[in-house]
Amino acid sequence: MSTNRRRFLQQLGGLTAGFGAVSTGFAACSDGTPATDTPKTDTSTAGTAATPAKMFFTISLAQWSLHKDLFDKKLDNLDFPLVSKRDYGIDVVEYVNQFFKDKAKDEKYLAELLKRCKDNGVKNHLIMVDGEGSLGSPDDKERLKAVENHYQWVDAAKYLGCATIRVNAHGEGSREDVQKAAIDGLSRLGEYGAKAGINVIVENHGGYTSDGSWLVGVMKGVNKPNVGTLPDFGNFCVKRDGKGMYDGNCIEEYDRYKGTQEMMPYAKGVSAKTYDFDAQGNCIETDYYKMLKIVKDAGFTGYIGIEFEGSKGDPVEGIKKTKALLEKVGAAL
Repeated sequence: MSTNRRRFLQQLGGLTAGFGAVSTGFAACSDGTPATDTPKTDTSTAGTAATPAKMFFTISLAQWSLHKDLFDKKLDNLDFPLVSKRDYGIDVVEYVNQFFKDKAKDEKYLAELLKRCKDNGVKNHLIMVDGEGSLGSPDDKERLKAVENHYQWVDAAKYLGCATIRVNAHGEGSREDVQKAAIDGLSRLGEYGAKAGINVIVENHGGYTSDGSWLVGVMKGVNKPNVGTLPDFGNFCVKRDGKGMYDGNCIEEYDRYKGTQEMMPYAKGVSAKTYDFDAQGNCIETDYYKMLKIVKDAGFTGYIGIEFEGSKGDPVEGIKKTKALLEKVGAAL
């Protein structure tokens, strides 16, 4: 978790804006067909021309991989689909709401983004949503406000033809109280998502959510077909030595392989996190052969998103190395 992202999440926590019913303009999918009321499972393996056909998954590109250029205004959100296809040969993308946080209800902006996707043959997969409140807050008023704040991103995802939004299930309180609250918050948001045909998935993203057994308990409590998980190979820090959830060094970490295995039965996407590589192109922090074997054994055949987060390496090279690693391991399994 980069310093920029931690700071943004902290600062954005107070920015909330409720949003009502889905507008009629938000009824088009990326292929131009009407959206259905049935949540999409999003398990297709078609879509990435550069990916070997024998791989059991499809590679997508998470926008956070290029967060430095996006924060520095060297890359505009509208150009992300083109960059993904042109520079990396990846035609399935995952957005981060931080980079168009004031555009969720701007149909003109979303129409332009969708046009650029169509012009470049790019498929929209999901939107990662941060800063819209605590879905796991034990405070009823705070939690319900957070649920409403996420409605606009469900609607935006539907307009863009995404199948999914990724949310957080954080909250302040005991393990049991936050889990109970998260079940309620995700159940309410899941109901709204189901009406729009959108999945709602939770990432292991710090605190209780990085405890695989805790998150499985949440999934069992929600028990909805369109509510699931997004296992991230690198986000298993349960506790840090700073005051905030993302402050300081990690002092308690959940086993990433155990956590991923626990989350996979509910997974509607996977995040291939990388930071650094050895001379052979292998990820230093994570054994990708072991990790992808866990993913494959769970019967997963959907999208695995590249999310390079190395602070030392060049993002361009990091993305390319992650893609090469996924292709190498995927072809071997």
